[in-house]
Amino acid sequence: MLNQTSVTEFLLLGVTDIQVLKPVLFVIFLAIYIVSVAVNGVILMVVISDSRLHSPMYFFLGNLSCLDICFSTVTLPKMLENFLSTHKTISFLGCISQLHFFHFLGSTEAMLLAVMGFDRFVAICKPLHYTVTMNHQVCTQVAITVWIIGFFHALLHSVMTSRINFCGSNRIHHFFCDVKPLLELACGNTDLNEWLLHSVTGTIALGPFSLTLLSYFYIIIYLFFKTHSCSMLHKALSTCASHFMVVVLFYAPVVFIYIRPASGSSMDQERIIAIMYSMVTPALNPLIYTLRNKEVEGALRRVIRRRH
Repeated sequence: MLNQTSVTEFLLLGVTDIQVLKPVLFVIFLAIYIVSVAVNGVILMVVISDSRLHSPMYFFLGNLSCLDICFSTVTLPKMLENFLSTHKTISFLGCISQLHFFHFLGSTEAMLLAVMGFDRFVAICKPLHYTVTMNHQVCTQVAITVWIIGFFHALLHSVMTSRINFCGSNRIHHFFCDVKPLLELACGNTDLNEWLLHSVTGTIALGPFSLTLLSYFYIIIYLFFKTHSCSMLHKALSTCASHFMVVVLFYAPVVFIYIRPASGSSMDQERIIAIMYSMVTPALNPLIYTLRNKEVEGALRRVIRRRH
């Protein structure tokens, strides 16, 4: 059955209607985007080029940096273009494509963070089995599986959303195409789409989040009962602190947007929160991971020396 929509393009209303703010926001978001792509790109380059960082933790960190570059690129360039343009439309196909890649990369990152939490659990609680459990083949297979699940999860949403009948307004009260703003423009019954959004996306978000919390629960219990040295306890916890901060930054907005009831938040609130997880978090992730990380700093210095 073909899509019955009479809408061929959508109008993205963006972050604000206030003209004076648009040049200021353009500069701010452009700077955030440049920082996000540059810093994540540097981490990806360092992880690939330095053999000392060819370990499971940095393999997954490289995947995270790649995800963050793509994740911010899905939404930010179009939003920056709309700040400068009076023609703020996006084609129907372009809108569905943006929705697909947004959910593809977002759900992949949610699952990848759970894998990174499990990696820390094995490294701290099962150190003698770490090289066997998290060998290169296993890490590669897990990473590929996570990316594939994320792709098909997003495909489910993009196909179901593309089949909705849009026969009224084409004005999207958002700065990018997402399922919830599009459902508000639908003419027909959207119960199945809403159920998929809350149940499937909720599972993709809360499942990995629960596994991450479980990993950290076991890590903390293990450290308190097995580690008698305060310095060793501090060192072990500090290796997990950066990952836990990234987890909180990523999951808190996602839970607010996709798992809370629709009546629980306004579109303005949702746009502000969407800015957090689609722009600010990808820029902060590499800074959090590399801050006080001597291995990454040392690898970066070695790369710079080789270039000169």
